[in-house]
Amino acid sequence: MDQYEHIRTAYRVYGQTISEIARTTGHSRNTIRKALKQPYDGYSQRQHQPYPVLGAYLDIIDGWLREDQASPRKQRHTARRIFDRLVDEHGYSGSESNVRKYVRDAKAGLGLGHQQAFLPLEPELGQEAEVDWGTATVVLQGQPVKVKSFCMRSKGSGKPFVRLYPCERQQAFFDALMHAFAFYGGVFSRLIFDNLTSAVRKVLQGKARLEQESFSRFRAYYNFEARFCNPGAGHEKGGVEGLVGFSRRNFLVPLPEADCLEEINERLLRQCIAYGQHTIRGKDQPVEALFEQERACLLPLPEVAFVNTQLLSARADKYATVMVDKNRYSVPTRLVGQSLRVICHVEQVEIFAQSRRVACHRRLFANNQWQLDPDHYLELLKQRPLAFHSARPIRNWKKHWPQPMHQLLERFCQAHGESRGIKAFIEVLLLFRNHKAEHVEAAIATAVEAGISASDGVRHLLHHYTPQPKIVALERYARLPEADVSVYAGLGGES
Repeated sequence: MDQYEHIRTAYRVYGQTISEIARTTGHSRNTIRKALKQPYDGYSQRQHQPYPVLGAYLDIIDGWLREDQASPRKQRHTARRIFDRLVDEHGYSGSESNVRKYVRDAKAGLGLGHQQAFLPLEPELGQEAEVDWGTATVVLQGQPVKVKSFCMRSKGSGKPFVRLYPCERQQAFFDALMHAFAFYGGVFSRLIFDNLTSAVRKVLQGKARLEQESFSRFRAYYNFEARFCNPGAGHEKGGVEGLVGFSRRNFLVPLPEADCLEEINERLLRQCIAYGQHTIRGKDQPVEALFEQERACLLPLPEVAFVNTQLLSARADKYATVMVDKNRYSVPTRLVGQSLRVICHVEQVEIFAQSRRVACHRRLFANNQWQLDPDHYLELLKQRPLAFHSARPIRNWKKHWPQPMHQLLERFCQAHGESRGIKAFIEVLLLFRNHKAEHVEAAIATAVEAGISASDGVRHLLHHYTPQPKIVALERYARLPEADVSVYAGLGGES
């Protein structure tokens, strides 16, 4: 640029000739004429880029890139990986920048790494929402647990909904949608999904899908239209894809700790509500203000919620358990061999015998696990007291006993012998069936302090901790007005 200015100044200001300027600057007269006739536009691009050092390796690079066309998208050569291989395997001594320049042009020619163009969209309020699942880690009862994060986002206002589940089975999927509809106060006309197996039975050509029958029934009940993305095209619901990562980085950092998942879901609900004060880039109003405008466009919720349960029939086996989804749930031992009815909810399993509920358990989502209620086995253990210490339900229960319960069991065994002592202790454990655990534990602690070694003594102490019904004085009961017996005198015609 300084040479360009020098040439024009010498010619226009000082009146030097082209030949004089050529002698002083060393440029050709044609170059000087160009500088005098047209504005400076820098150096012109080369029509062909030579690679004097890299040239001997171009065929090798092209071969690697052609092989990449048959490789998974996330396991293809990067320019850095190609440079490293050339150095390690072929003794390349040139620069990495030349490799990067050639790889960029070669990939474009082969159609690798080509970036798609996208349209800027402005969806209508209240018409569409996007749905997706993610994965997160939380701390439950002091242990890290991987959970599934259900995310739903309005395309119009951007209002988010996030809820955690132990799995993403169909019942959890339906339950999450029902909670989301309740959160938004209505149903969006169209929901956009991945091709998740809880909704899609088979992906057909184009946009056609064979839906799961139960999903079709759920969709018909809430009257929304389901639209499914093309396989591998998550960008078609990019808003909720971003919400999955955003909620994990902002709502779940640091790792939330609680005794149960419901506590964390309550916090997430408050955070989703608080997000309403946020203004999304490119919008002129906060999220909540936009959602208030689209609320009127939502379909109303049904008067009766969808029945999201699964009915099963099962038979109690010799261990007094029923098998549900490859997991075992206990029932009272008197029901061994009987046919039972099971109602599976999202978070619990209810077991019925002849329309009477006999067991209720927290639902398990892994495989080959046992959910045993020790109360179901106490009568059987009274008949077989020597199996008490090795019984699985008792061993699991012992882990949560307060120290006085261990002390009372030891005292009973010392006072009555192993067998009779265990039988007497089981009589104490049966008290948990009809009394609150804290009252029974308080009575046991008192019995240990008092040196009591009989179950009747614990039962007697329990009356002290059990709230007694209040006795109301007779004068405080409501009374009817006194009867006027004088009217009876006229029944026989007498006055």
